[in-house]
Amino acid sequence: MSNIFDGTPVPRYFLLADLFRQRIARGEWPEKHRLPTLEALALEFSVARVTVRQAIEVLAREGLVSPQQGRGTFVSGVPRTQRYISVVTTLDELVRNYEDTQPTIVNMEEGVSSPPLKANEGSPAEQYTYMRRVHVRDASAYCVISLYLDERIFRRAPEEFRTKTVIPLLHSMPGVHIKTAHQVLTIGTADMEIAQMLDIAVGAPVVEVRRIFQDKEGTVIYLANVIYRGDSVRIEMDLKP
Repeated sequence: MSNIFDGTPVPRYFLLADLFRQRIARGEWPEKHRLPTLEALALEFSVARVTVRQAIEVLAREGLVSPQQGRGTFVSGVPRTQRYISVVTTLDELVRNYEDTQPTIVNMEEGVSSPPLKANEGSPAEQYTYMRRVHVRDASAYCVISLYLDERIFRRAPEEFRTKTVIPLLHSMPGVHIKTAHQVLTIGTADMEIAQMLDIAVGAPVVEVRRIFQDKEGTVIYLANVIYRGDSVRIEMDLKP
């Protein structure tokens, strides 16, 4: 039988710690709950006792569990679970989502002529400014965004676009009319680069969003591929009975 941790370069104790952390977050192991013994956990996950011990030590350093000599290990805290981003259905709601975000530009390239547009996504502008940036809230990185902005629009307020989040600026800029705004959401996993930028494990769940704004002529004035930490996104919707 294959082990659930096979096929990943991430240390097993790190993955096991994340699994335990999720049990605490979901309330399966509530506060003051005594964890199963090292032997029981090692048997459950087909790992060595030392691997379980290392995972417990990680959670102890985070203040989530408290090992007590002769009594066992008890849950002493819960993970921080802030859902920074809600999936929204209007442009105004999307603008509000970004109002208190601080962007950090990772790299920037001006005068890009060929954004990765797919068929039926709209007509390209002559030139684009490319920016890759990390968005931060409450001192925590929650998404990586790679975006292409129509060069004509960028040149109207280059310093603001370099230092502030793009969508609120674009939405409020006089003379810029967003005729259509479309986004597609998919679930994926973090590769090594994204994991490092968002401070999550390789293979951790992420939410990928492809977002496109067109002007009234059908020209794509904004294209972005956004990768959110999975634990920063909240999806809520009303279902028709």
